[in-house]
Amino acid sequence: MPALLTAASTLMCPHGGTVMAVPGSTRASAGAPVLRKSDTFTIAGCPFPPSGPPHPCVTVNWVQAAMRVKHGGDFVLNQASVGLCLAADQAPQGTVVIAATQAQVSGT
Repeated sequence: MPALLTAASTLMCPHGGTVMAVPGSTRASAGAPVLRKSDTFTIAGCPFPPSGPPHPCVTVNWVQAAMRVKHGGDFVLNQASVGLCLAADQAPQGTVVIAATQAQVSGT
């Protein structure tokens, strides 16, 4: 299974902005809360794309999560998950860059 994404994972927009996750549940942990598709993801520090009017990434919409693993009724995110970075008007800006993950998980 691909490594899990946690609140300590390093995620970025394709332009170098930082993705910040707010987990909706802290019951499953892998050193930090495991992230789920329904959690809140915001992006800070996205520079404007190389062409066109200013259109920075501000949020993430996950379109593919782990297919077999759920936590709290929602699918968890792993290294194979796909998230679209969106501008304020919901225009897609590219996919999330997953730079660091966590491989083990424990539940309480």
